[in-house]
Amino acid sequence: TVYNLVDAIWVSGLGADALAAIGFVFPFFFAAMALSNGLGVGGGSAISRRIGARDKDGADNVAVHTIVIMLLIAVIFTIPLFVFARDVFVLIGAGSATGMAVSYARIIFAGSIFIFITSVASAILRAEGDVKRAMYVMMLGAGLNIILDPIFIYTLDMGIAGAAWATFVSLAISSAVMVNWLLFKKDTYVSFKFSGFRFDRVIVRDIFKVGIPASVTQLSMSLTMVIMNVMVVAVGSIAGVAVYTTGWRVVSIATLPLIGIATAVVSVTGAAFGARACGKVSIAHLYATKIGVLIEAAIAVVTFIFAPQIAAVFTQSESTAHIAPDLIIFLRIVSLFYAGVPFGMLSSSLFQGTGKGMNALFVTILRTLILTPIFAALLAFNFDMGLTGIWWGLVAANVIGSTVAFIWARLYVRGLIGSR
Repeated sequence: TVYNLVDAIWVSGLGADALAAIGFVFPFFFAAMALSNGLGVGGGSAISRRIGARDKDGADNVAVHTIVIMLLIAVIFTIPLFVFARDVFVLIGAGSATGMAVSYARIIFAGSIFIFITSVASAILRAEGDVKRAMYVMMLGAGLNIILDPIFIYTLDMGIAGAAWATFVSLAISSAVMVNWLLFKKDTYVSFKFSGFRFDRVIVRDIFKVGIPASVTQLSMSLTMVIMNVMVVAVGSIAGVAVYTTGWRVVSIATLPLIGIATAVVSVTGAAFGARACGKVSIAHLYATKIGVLIEAAIAVVTFIFAPQIAAVFTQSESTAHIAPDLIIFLRIVSLFYAGVPFGMLSSSLFQGTGKGMNALFVTILRTLILTPIFAALLAFNFDMGLTGIWWGLVAANVIGSTVAFIWARLYVRGLIGSR
């Protein structure tokens, strides 16, 4: 998310079409994150439960399986998208931004293996409680991208391709650090022994039981972005896509603190569930939700007040200045659901940590693929509210979806405690 946001900030100087091009690629970048994060959640949950049950050999075996599966998925994801990039962007209506989208996307797709490595390796570190090193590597990659973007885009005059190469190099260096820690330095709790490796159906099933729903959960968000891009083009224009995708990056950054809390909820509830301490599962869920609400409420207030200043960061050039008013409206409307996000996101993390991945999948699909398109289309077309209707549709879908998720999670936890 930080990579894509930084790219958007620097690319905005190249014009609205360049900003829209980054926006058209964003769902596919997010899809790579979804697959890798989902696998990381599945593997991390399985590792945490085995650590909680004091089964180190089992945790080691899960870690090795997770790495091997990661490599297979990365290859399957990368090749088709790289080869058919132009056809994909023509199909989803990139229009005048197609050429720049392809130029940016092919470099990002080629480096998607590094997205998989950093995400899965970070999940393994977090699963064993080593949160700090996982954070350090993510900060390293993001920091490098911030430094390299202006150099590649403007100093070396590489344009939009320079933004992609900056992301590629930053992710590659982060991946190298992770690989060194896990496979060469070997100072982690879990150990990796690949000699004589054979797939264990039980372990694969355990990883996928949580990992597939987690991946599909995030992939549904990626698919929703594609649907929303098409809807925005129908209501407005390519400039509308620049507004939506740029604004949504701000939303992603605003909810970024919840990602850290959510990964902690997966690990803590997984370990507590494995140790049969169901009371701690409930405490972790409620405490995390309270903290999340406080953080997001504060961020919402800041976003609403400083929306013009935030929009100005992305509309500095003459060719992007015309989207500033619409971007300000977007930021202020969507900030209204920030405080409700923790109820849904952290409830999904609770389900993932306790091995109920399908529950997490259902509540996310309800919000992203069902409620969001329905409310957005209803308000934009039936009530003739245009782009503003789409933004209010996002708010309505997120509030209702998060409420359903939280109520279901509390009923599930109550059942766990009652059964023990």
